[in-house]
Amino acid sequence: MAELDLPLAPASHDVEGPRAPRNAYEWLVAIDLDGTTIDEVGHASPAVRAELHRVASAGHHLLVATGRSAATTLGVFDHIEIWPEYVVCSNGAMVLVRDETAARGYRRLRTRGFDAAAVLETIRQHLPTAHLAVEDEQGSYRYSHPFPPMTTEPAHVQTIVAHDALIVGKAVRVVAIVPEADVDEFRHQVAQMDLLGVTFSLGWTAWLDIAAEGVTKASAVEEIRAALGFRRDRVMAVGDGYNDVEMIAWAAEEGRGVAMGHAPQPLITVASEVTGSLSEDGLAQALASL
Repeated sequence: MAELDLPLAPASHDVEGPRAPRNAYEWLVAIDLDGTTIDEVGHASPAVRAELHRVASAGHHLLVATGRSAATTLGVFDHIEIWPEYVVCSNGAMVLVRDETAARGYRRLRTRGFDAAAVLETIRQHLPTAHLAVEDEQGSYRYSHPFPPMTTEPAHVQTIVAHDALIVGKAVRVVAIVPEADVDEFRHQVAQMDLLGVTFSLGWTAWLDIAAEGVTKASAVEEIRAALGFRRDRVMAVGDGYNDVEMIAWAAEEGRGVAMGHAPQPLITVASEVTGSLSEDGLAQALASL
């Protein structure tokens, strides 16, 4: 990631804490980005932006939890003009912390890597036409083919390598896509794969995201919640995708797990609330209740 300075934090690589108890009115608000906060071209509506600013100004603690890489997340903050203290990237595999001394205002606080060799071989056997991207513990990607730039890296910095070069060191994230594939058939093929010892989620398209076992948005947000000193019943999470299921279910257990109105049924099922869709400014509706 030549364009992004995200040095790794020294010491334990874990979120610092615990802190003093929070004020009674404060909420920890974890929000997804794509399909929840921003649309397919990366824009948030005026209503969503206004509510984000109001919630932050009111003293609540905003936390972004996204499947995006660090490289493609920080530019979104410049658009919505909110720079949260902690950011969960790559579906929980990487946590960033705001640091004014860093070139882009954030540094990597911790990563959770795994040996991806077996997973990559399984994908190659079951999805031979898949395009692959592997994110390493430094936040850099290697690709088998050019990738959609919105969630990994800009197209002009993508490094295309041979398959053997994908399997170097530990990975924090493996992404497999099959362009123009039938989504139902793709899901059926993934169901036949023996993906043991990892955590995986599916996208709206023929997209498969893989991380280390136990790593989800929920696991990372819980880590941050404990460090910040929020009670479980003062947590709100809002999302719209399959990779939000664990986070929304976790928030709904004691707090507020909010599914966007256009979310798939598995997410709506585990949510404690359903708000409007993206086109209806559902996130703004949910935030307005705080």
